[in-house]
Amino acid sequence: MAVLSILRYPDPRLHRVAEPVREVDESIRQLVRDMAETMYEAPGIGLAATQVDVHLRVVVIDVSESKNELQVFINPEIVASSVECKTYEEGCLSVPGIYDDVERPERVTVKALDQHGQAFTLEADGLLAVCIQHEIDHLNGRVFVQYLSRLKQGRIKTKMLKAERSAA
Repeated sequence: MAVLSILRYPDPRLHRVAEPVREVDESIRQLVRDMAETMYEAPGIGLAATQVDVHLRVVVIDVSESKNELQVFINPEIVASSVECKTYEEGCLSVPGIYDDVERPERVTVKALDQHGQAFTLEADGLLAVCIQHEIDHLNGRVFVQYLSRLKQGRIKTKMLKAERSAA
């Protein structure tokens, strides 16, 4: 297993739409293991392959307190979402240190494949529903800051670019 480099906003590669996984083989399972290790090391509760510059529709999530309940979503698709929305404070491994409120559907139903290529459907609410929507956004080339005002987006972009320059 390997800890992968996480792309930082406003890297344009974060806006690339991920391709569907054609076959869940050993290379995809290795990607899942590496992504999980990267997510736990960061530490975070979700990671999309787009964030590690792999443009395939793969997501890993673990919202458990114990950090031992890894969930894998390959080619995830939200097939239903509630009319009721809820606002949660979101953060992102690609936008470290930035947190802001985002309104999303309170419940979602997602169809996906697991790391063995088996299809499943999951109904989620609360933090898991938020995380699923957030990570699928990444696969679609969208970062959570895009839900914020243009002014906030500009400030975040400036802050991230400044942090990148001072780290170099």
